[in-house]
Amino acid sequence: LGYHGERNPFRWGDIVKLIKKPQILGASIGQFAGNSTLVFFLTWFPTYLATERHMGWIKVGFFAVMPFIAASVGVVTGGVLSDHLLKKTGSASIGRKVPIVGGLLLASTIVGANFVDNDALVIAIMSVAFFGQGMVNLGWTLIADVAPKKLIGLTGGVFNLCANLAGIITPLVIGFIVSATGSFVYALAYIAVVALIGVAS
Repeated sequence: LGYHGERNPFRWGDIVKLIKKPQILGASIGQFAGNSTLVFFLTWFPTYLATERHMGWIKVGFFAVMPFIAASVGVVTGGVLSDHLLKKTGSASIGRKVPIVGGLLLASTIVGANFVDNDALVIAIMSVAFFGQGMVNLGWTLIADVAPKKLIGLTGGVFNLCANLAGIITPLVIGFIVSATGSFVYALAYIAVVALIGVAS
């Protein structure tokens, strides 16, 4: 059943129509970008600390928690900021996009870890990046705002597909980069570039 209970059969053409809508495509690319940062932290971050930063595993376990705490704060901060901007400006576009774009900009700072040697600074940079990624989770609110009323479920599916493609692509790309170069320098640059593509989208 579709919107207001009427039958709304699935059509492949509807997916094409959704992808052709700039707001939906842009939001989906942005969510892919945000999820790329998330997937890095879920899959490669402990390895990065152990192999690139030569931290002992006990230290890795302690430090690895910090960015996740920051991301949790980022999720709440994104929501609070969005509501504040919406009330202040009356614009859903500003209220949704500003925290997401800001979050992606913060996520792109992950590349800064390539230029510092101090472990605490590395964790601080990683925490800022993951805090930003937390703010990007607001994307679900944005997609609900722009989805066609009769295709809200399908729009959410397309959006989630794009977001979760990061779970396939990011670990493979980072693995290839690290294998080819023996370093995470370009891997972090990849995450930063993807985040900036998300900003542009």
